[in-house]
Amino acid sequence: MIRRLVSSLLLVPAMLGAQSQQEYAARRAALVAGLSDGALVALGAHEPSQDYLSFYQSPSFYYLTGFKEPGAALVVVKRGGQVVSSTMFVQPRLPSREVWTGSRLGVEGIARLTGMSGRSADELPKVLDSLAAAGVPMSVVGDLGESAEGASSLIEARSPDAQVFDRLRAKHSALKVTPVNQAVERARGKKSEAELRQIRQAVDITVLAHREAMAALEPGMNEFEIQALIEYTFRRNGADRPSFATIVGSGPNSTTLHYNADDRFIGANDVIVMDIGASYKGYAADVTRTIPASGKFSPQQRAVYEIVRAAQAAAERQAKVGASARLMDDSSRAVLAAGLARLGLIESPTATYDCAVGQETRQCPQYRLYYMHGLGHGIGLEVHDPEQYYFTGTIAAGSAFTLEPGIYVRERVLEEMPDSPRNREVAAKLRAAVSTYRNIGVRIEDDYIVTDKGVEWISRAPREIDEIEAVMRGSYAGPARRDPSLVEKYRGE
Repeated sequence: MIRRLVSSLLLVPAMLGAQSQQEYAARRAALVAGLSDGALVALGAHEPSQDYLSFYQSPSFYYLTGFKEPGAALVVVKRGGQVVSSTMFVQPRLPSREVWTGSRLGVEGIARLTGMSGRSADELPKVLDSLAAAGVPMSVVGDLGESAEGASSLIEARSPDAQVFDRLRAKHSALKVTPVNQAVERARGKKSEAELRQIRQAVDITVLAHREAMAALEPGMNEFEIQALIEYTFRRNGADRPSFATIVGSGPNSTTLHYNADDRFIGANDVIVMDIGASYKGYAADVTRTIPASGKFSPQQRAVYEIVRAAQAAAERQAKVGASARLMDDSSRAVLAAGLARLGLIESPTATYDCAVGQETRQCPQYRLYYMHGLGHGIGLEVHDPEQYYFTGTIAAGSAFTLEPGIYVRERVLEEMPDSPRNREVAAKLRAAVSTYRNIGVRIEDDYIVTDKGVEWISRAPREIDEIEAVMRGSYAGPARRDPSLVEKYRGE
């Protein structure tokens, strides 16, 4: 069943322009077409316990419905191979409540918007109970937790979605519940033209923020000043919010992968890793640049940067429609390992160290001391979104992904190795080079989309050394005015 479901979802046609109710309906139809008779139950995100906290819809629920309000659910019943009912359960209109939360679309509104029947979310438990009593199997899009096929006695450890089905199975022991999240996620890997347009806009806004940060940054500033400028540029140009916690890491913080405290004063000899992304109408960008606080890369900073940029370029050369995605990673790693060996940070491109000692000593590549993450990931409704090549291994049209090699020379990196005779020997050989390049972290991350014409680099923020230094040489008079043409181009989508 799952195989049929996945293939049906992948047949959803790309649609021009903004995502429409027709596109959401096509996604639902493709999902249901791959299911046996029963009920599809898709659960949206729950409202925060305090209404002044931000709410974000579950990505897969949004992908199927385009609905952003909390506490919603979709139930589609299929019988005899045909859909017999499609119902959205939503929060009802309650003017007294909407004083606090803002207006809701309500039951009547959802029917007008989607053409599906609308019912109050309060009725969902009764409807699910009725379906379970009738022996209707359920295919679920939601967080069912670790055990989708059996109720857990540790209810407090179960997600709200899982608890819904735990209660149903406690009452109806024969109920069959099948998670279909993976099929929806695989379909999400192939973006429609409307989705690619929104990703482009998120990336365009992110590139503007990078340019602002490069022009504004100077020694003595605090990381949070640059963070504030970046996020101001996001919102000023129409972004919803950052798509993840903004990373502005200077000096030693440049070597921490997901550093986001952003509260250190920037020194004149620091490099700064800025890993940032705007979210536009729910779609994420993710672009990283590394720049010198002084405005000019030192010889040591330049040497590390050039290796990372060369590794990214090697991956880009392998990024072709129909090619194996693994080639991008293999090529990038080979360049990183060779470069680290030239700098004396590893003994040779193929050198190893004892990453586990004891009864079962295990060897790991030395380059992994400085490069410990993957080459890239999909982008879309999540900043780490499902990507087609995760499932197929092949680069294909409709993809959107990042390439982000990096090198991070942590001051105490050699102390992270387990104590062994071999590792003491390695540390003695590498210590001088680590001292030379310590506290230099470099990551370069770009965003790409794939069409029938090829793989396109879309995050065109300055990334070559001379480009970055040129932007940083100029005077800065404050944030640029909003570009109305850029914002208006996407208004209403």
